[in-house]
Amino acid sequence: MPSIFRLFSALPLWLLHAIGALLGWVAFLASPTYRRRFLANAAHAGYALADVRAAVAHAGRMVAEAPRLWLAARPPACEVRNPECVEQAWARGCGIVFLTPHIGCFEMSVQEAARRWSARHGAITILYRPARQRWLATLMQTARNRPGIAAVPTTLQGVRQMLKALRAGRAVGLLPDQVPPQGLGLWSPFFGQPAYTMTLAARLVQQTGAAVILARCERQPAGRGYVLHLQALEQPLAPTLDAAVLQINQAMEQLIRQSPGQYLWGYARYKQPRAEMHTSAQPAEGGA
Repeated sequence: MPSIFRLFSALPLWLLHAIGALLGWVAFLASPTYRRRFLANAAHAGYALADVRAAVAHAGRMVAEAPRLWLAARPPACEVRNPECVEQAWARGCGIVFLTPHIGCFEMSVQEAARRWSARHGAITILYRPARQRWLATLMQTARNRPGIAAVPTTLQGVRQMLKALRAGRAVGLLPDQVPPQGLGLWSPFFGQPAYTMTLAARLVQQTGAAVILARCERQPAGRGYVLHLQALEQPLAPTLDAAVLQINQAMEQLIRQSPGQYLWGYARYKQPRAEMHTSAQPAEGGA
């Protein structure tokens, strides 16, 4: 399997996206469970299959492009729109919490942000869950701990590193539409349906005063690269946890509606949280 990853990393992006589109449709047609979840999640947001048909192929493209994003020496082209909102946040002297849903190429979001700002403002810290397969865990650790990016595990120690980074005026990145383990979230509406939602993003902002930047990295047609859209959160984050989590969910909904054809509608967003056996990845009240 590692050799296949390295082979794919050498392929041009247009070919990877073509292969990925085919894989996306094979998965959609071959798995009734995945197909039902995809259609149900889209329906919660008011979309029929015709509205989000492109998302079937984009789910496959996300998988196929990963080897190139992780291993290729030369990254794909990525245009950044509205970088001024990030510069304004740095100018205020605060840390930044980048938030992006499972949309487009979220791997490229952090890579491009790191290339653009880490030299002046330090590495961007991201959380990751190590893979169970040893070869993949090693590959992910190497690929994600690249220059300008500090990948930390989903443990209390990892969260402490995120708090430390924010308090030092650096940036962190999170996917707040990811279902957290039991005890690390709360139920909050997402497209009108109760969804178990992480509180980590809200707590990090509330405890550090960090700025919130919303990110959406959109794939361009025919493998021409990516466009990273950036915007500041419209209103300051609410002071209460329930309201802040809802506000973040609503912000994620807005990003998804800007490009519904590239969202991972097949992600099990409304599942029951799993029990977690290791140390809670949750910042303590008042700081770590």
